[in-house]
Amino acid sequence: MIGIGWLEGLLNSVADHGRELIGIKDGAEDNDFTDAKLCLRLLKGKGEATNIALAREILRRWQLKGASQKLAFLNLLSNEFDLDHQAIATAAADYCDGDKQSLATLISLTEAPRQELFRRLNMAPSGTAILVAMRSTLLKLLSEHPQLRNVDEDFQHLLGSWFNRGFLQLERISWQSSASVLEKLIEYEAVHPMQGWEDLRRRLNDKDRRCYGFFHPALPDVPLIFVEVALTTHISDAIGALVDPLSEISNAQPNTAIFYSINNALTGLRGVSFGNFLIKQVAEELKDEFQQIDTFSTLSPIPKMRKTIHSYLETEGSKHSLVSIALVQSQLRAILEIEKDTPLDMTIIEKQIETNPELKLKLCLFYLTVLKRQDKALDPVANFHLSNGACLHRINIDANTSQRGNAESWGAMVNYLYENDTVVSNHEAYAYNGEIPLSKDLQRQYKQLGV
Repeated sequence: MIGIGWLEGLLNSVADHGRELIGIKDGAEDNDFTDAKLCLRLLKGKGEATNIALAREILRRWQLKGASQKLAFLNLLSNEFDLDHQAIATAAADYCDGDKQSLATLISLTEAPRQELFRRLNMAPSGTAILVAMRSTLLKLLSEHPQLRNVDEDFQHLLGSWFNRGFLQLERISWQSSASVLEKLIEYEAVHPMQGWEDLRRRLNDKDRRCYGFFHPALPDVPLIFVEVALTTHISDAIGALVDPLSEISNAQPNTAIFYSINNALTGLRGVSFGNFLIKQVAEELKDEFQQIDTFSTLSPIPKMRKTIHSYLETEGSKHSLVSIALVQSQLRAILEIEKDTPLDMTIIEKQIETNPELKLKLCLFYLTVLKRQDKALDPVANFHLSNGACLHRINIDANTSQRGNAESWGAMVNYLYENDTVVSNHEAYAYNGEIPLSKDLQRQYKQLGV
């Protein structure tokens, strides 16, 4: 198979020739080669060599820009390469007046020129990687520069196609994988960060651990999303032994697979969903290798629970609506057994929670099942697994006693259980009705919440 290094060398050679043809010289930019003019030339260009040269030059300049210059370039994309709304209105009117031939024109006008520009920029050597990084920069700017959302919408549309599941390859990552891939596991592990190579070696041990990742041909050394799996004889209720580099290696025959860490490597691919395919395909891989494994569960964090509960109890500067605050506060008061007129003292409440395991469990169950966004679980991890057909199986108090675990959820973690017999019905019930499937124990505890 031809390596990507060879291909990039060829593209660079073609681009060098094209650069000479269009007269781009090293050194200061001039008025003939502004970003806007280069982008327009690329959109109109017909020669492959010159187009590759233009694409490479535009992306090279992007990488050399400072923060303010990058913002200016993104604004250029937003304003100068946007939809022509007047032309769309005219074509739509022509079509409505009976001009059926105008339909093709109307369809072409509804795609911003920006999308074709991105496609052509992708011709450059390392074009895909640079464009993904460009979107990562864009995402950091959106909150303060919402006018750039049209650029992000086009990025999402194209990246969703370029990183379609059909282009991704599932690979097992082991201690024998390339050094560049192993380094990226350490770099991108965000759920349970690794301290170094010994941490990684333990998590890749052949006897009781597995790790799998999705790879894309344009980014061969980057695991776009990867999952770490512990092979056990039971559904784990604490994270410590799973991530401790000194933990004992199990020689027991496993019957359970615990998905304990799922990581998206590139922020530029946020919103491009392939995690659901990962879990299902990894489960199939594990079944093929270990026919006795019949239980597939996660041990998942609840990353925003404590912060969210605080935001409803300490309302100064809250982004929640007054109606939402009033409702949730009344529910939390019932769980915390605080009278309606009693002031909410967070110091007292925190001590109450930290010393009462039953109260922690109630708060977790309330957060995971009652607090929602448009009929879906507010918690992003819960929403991910429930959308994939998992069941909320068990809440584990003090499962993560690290400083981070305590800050996120008072140390609590969750098992989401994937069962073949119910995964489809669970998915349908959640997708269409927002119903959250609970184990029998949690169903009983949910009824006792009284909310």
